[in-house]
Amino acid sequence: MIETLFLAVLVTWFLLRRKRRKSIDIEYRELITSEVRVKESATRIRDFLINIIQDEKNDVEPFSDPRLDDARKIIEEVGPGAFYWMTHIAAQLASVSAAQVNRIPTNVDAELGEHATPEEVVRIVVKV
Repeated sequence: MIETLFLAVLVTWFLLRRKRRKSIDIEYRELITSEVRVKESATRIRDFLINIIQDEKNDVEPFSDPRLDDARKIIEEVGPGAFYWMTHIAAQLASVSAAQVNRIPTNVDAELGEHATPEEVVRIVVKV
């Protein structure tokens, strides 16, 4: 009788341990996958901003259908966080511009020097 009880406890312990290990593996995979998704989304947003800068340089019509479609896809994929993140980046860029006008040194000045392009500034501000 005691042997049967011991064997039942041992089997139960083994099954619970195995289930817990699978649970940890699943959580780890989800964490890695979510980190990859965040980096991909950040890269898409950064590339979108750089494309807007290129459009501005090349006198492409602002709010063109292809750009609005790109923005819609990003927002659908990432959600409202994408909109917030893009406006946060715009606020950072405005702060960098104001600092330059007021001759206040920034980390962008330190990394890029005096001859920075808008694309390089975006790459510094939007670290992926």
